[in-house]
Amino acid sequence: MKRLLVGIKRVVDYNVRIRVKPDGSGVATDGVKMSINPFDEIALEEALRLRERGVVDEVVVASIGSADTQAQLRTALAMGADRAWLVAVDQAVEPLDAARLMLALAEREQVLAVLLGKQAIDDDNNQTGQMLAALWNRPQATFASKVEFDGAVARVTREVDAGLQTIEVDLPAVITVDLRLNEPRYVKLPDIMKAKKKPLETLSVADLGVNLRHRVANVSFAAPAVRQKGILVKDAEHLVSELRARGLV
Repeated sequence: MKRLLVGIKRVVDYNVRIRVKPDGSGVATDGVKMSINPFDEIALEEALRLRERGVVDEVVVASIGSADTQAQLRTALAMGADRAWLVAVDQAVEPLDAARLMLALAEREQVLAVLLGKQAIDDDNNQTGQMLAALWNRPQATFASKVEFDGAVARVTREVDAGLQTIEVDLPAVITVDLRLNEPRYVKLPDIMKAKKKPLETLSVADLGVNLRHRVANVSFAAPAVRQKGILVKDAEHLVSELRARGLV
């Protein structure tokens, strides 16, 4: 059976204004709406479209996090994923360990490819996909804006600084997706009800043979400085005088 594995992450919804805890120890999440990381949602949508085109037979989603992450996995199942895995962890997981866990799942499922968002909007690391490819010793295609499967090869158009780059990679491979790849579908109520009956299994880190390590410590968090209010200038002479007053020219 041809199978795709899609990794998703539970993050603060992108519409929510981020608040730092008063003690500066992290981001406040109590009572805050949580959602699937937007890039991961795009990766899932692409996997579903590949299945609908008959390229693959099954789409499996996986996430690493607390029991609350089941809500996002159920959303992924409602979008159309066939099965879900939750790797239960009650602590923050660094990209290298996330890649090791995803590798264990990829090997367990014998997947044709792993699709991930290019980065998560909470930490913006943009590391997990690349590390997974290195650990798996398989090709990678990052920042994908178009994905086509042709037998044992994937043709991927990437967004790079100079424009677009099209590459071919042998499968299995790791593909990380960019914003312009697609627009994820809306979840309908009947699909939400059906998702409750789809398999969602939980694994521990020990089940996958991975030991978590803390290599990076967050020292403190701080909100960005408040931007100064702009002013209206009468003419070019007024603009130059204001710039000189601020030592900018």
